[in-house]
Amino acid sequence: MHISEGVLSPAVLVAGGAVTFVGTGLGLKRIDYDHIMTVSLLTATFFVASLIHVPLGPGNIHLVLGGLMGLVLGWSAFPAILIALLLQAIFFQYGGLVVLGANTTVMALPAVGCYYLFRKWIETNGNKRKMAAFAAGFFSPLLSSLLMALALATSDQGFLQTAQLVVAAHIPLMIIEGVITMFIILFLSRVQPEFLSIGKS
Repeated sequence: MHISEGVLSPAVLVAGGAVTFVGTGLGLKRIDYDHIMTVSLLTATFFVASLIHVPLGPGNIHLVLGGLMGLVLGWSAFPAILIALLLQAIFFQYGGLVVLGANTTVMALPAVGCYYLFRKWIETNGNKRKMAAFAAGFFSPLLSSLLMALALATSDQGFLQTAQLVVAAHIPLMIIEGVITMFIILFLSRVQPEFLSIGKS
C-alpha cells in the first residue's frame, strides 16, 4: 500500500506530513515506556508482514495488520508504523522518504480510527470480541485504500481510474486481514490478556 515517490502533489505531501507529525507526537506522548518492547515487537511485525508486495499501478498491496496495531497500540501505532516505513524506505526503497508522511498517514490513521471504533468490544468476551477483531482487521485496510485512492485522485485526475482499482484490489486483503486479526486477538486474549491493555488511553 506504499505510494511511490513522484506521484503525489505537494499539497497532499504536506497534508500527509502534517497528520503524521501530529499523530506521531500524540503517539509518543501516550506510550507507556514499560511497554516499549511490545511496541517494538508490533513495529517489527508490521515491517515483516508488509515486505511481500504485489505491484498495482503507482502503488502496491500487501499485508498491513493496521487493525491489530490500532487495537493494541492506539495512537502509538503512528510512531510504530512511521519507524517501520522509514526502515523499509531506507533498506528496500519501498515508497520513499519524500512520501513517508503520506504513507504513514494512509496506514496509521485508519489504525487509530479502528481503535476508537472497536476497542471497547475487544474487552468483552465471546462473539462481540470476534466480530470487533474481524471488523478492525477488515476496516483498517479498507480505510487505508480509500485514503490512498483519495491521495492519488486529489494529486492528479489522471489517477482516478487507478484509485478505483486500488480500492477494488484490496477487497481480498481486507477479508484476509480481518481473519488474521481475529485469530491473533482471540489468541492473545487467552494466553496474555494484559497485551490488549497496552494502548488504553
